[in-house]
Amino acid sequence: MVNSIAQNVEATSGQAAHKAHDLGHPPRYFVSAMLAGAYIGIGEVLLLVAISPFVAKGSAAVKLLEGAVFPVALTIVMFAGAQLFTSNVMVMLVGALSGRTGPRDLFASWGLSPAGNLVGAFVFGAMVHASGVTSSPSARAMLTEMVHAKTELGGGQLFWRAVLCNMLVCLAIWMFTRARGDAAKIFVLWLPVAVFVAVGFEHCVANMALFSLAILDGPVGFGDLFRNLMFTVPGNIVGGGLLVGAVCWFTGGAHRERGIMGSD
Repeated sequence: MVNSIAQNVEATSGQAAHKAHDLGHPPRYFVSAMLAGAYIGIGEVLLLVAISPFVAKGSAAVKLLEGAVFPVALTIVMFAGAQLFTSNVMVMLVGALSGRTGPRDLFASWGLSPAGNLVGAFVFGAMVHASGVTSSPSARAMLTEMVHAKTELGGGQLFWRAVLCNMLVCLAIWMFTRARGDAAKIFVLWLPVAVFVAVGFEHCVANMALFSLAILDGPVGFGDLFRNLMFTVPGNIVGGGLLVGAVCWFTGGAHRERGIMGSD
């Protein structure tokens, strides 16, 4: 059994209302966003430590293996609870379109959550760097290769890869909300995220986590990260907000409540 699309729109707009309430306590919201950045960083560290030996040996299964392990990050975010920008893009837009929240809540979330994600990714990255778990030759080589590949992409490539990435991520979140039962929820989270990682799409928060490790290790600088975010953040907004959030709201009946909250 799964929720209908209309029921899922209602559930998602309810999530938006809760997030809007949380925005009334900016320090707590920011710390929650920091946790989300750290949780995504867990997936990047797992990927580097577990997959780099296969990369060093030239395994043809590397992309599939990367896709198999990284979804642990989003699974932690969803079950632990944290303010992840890429999912907030969809949730808060559905809330605004449904009339449960307003533009002020939307833009506050879209501003505060990526800032917290970035700080959390760097704090976690600093702890990982100090621990030395990614200091093996294979992990360092894989890290360098990954970030250099991202810096060589053109702006249009980064944007469209980010569009496609967050379309998949928000589809995972959408299906997570529709599914009933923890096993089903984990399964539907895993599949779309595995696809985006294996194919090589661009997730801005995952890039925050990856670049934080690379900046601390030396291969790239802050300029490389911010150039990446300049294209991937808008792309993630289009992919998750418009292609999933707005479309699902429309197909779910495009119902808008009046006089609830956030009419500004």
